[in-house]
Amino acid sequence: MVQPTILEKLEQLPESLQVEVLHYIEFLIDKQGKEHALASPKKKRRAGLLKGKIWMSDDFDAPLEDLKDYM
Repeated sequence: MVQPTILEKLEQLPESLQVEVLHYIEFLIDKQGKEHALASPKKKRRAGLLKGKIWMSDDFDAPLEDLKDYM
């Protein structure tokens, strides 16, 4: 298992580095908590919510006046 190996290696480190390892573990736990919060389900999108608020011009596909020289 990984845990005994980690503990053996940790015991070999000087105390100052053990403190750094502890801070890193706390950082990882905090990071995991934030990622879990972000992964929570978001509100479902509703179709047709902006119906009538967005429109497209009838001549949308027509060539632009500025580009007539190139056609």
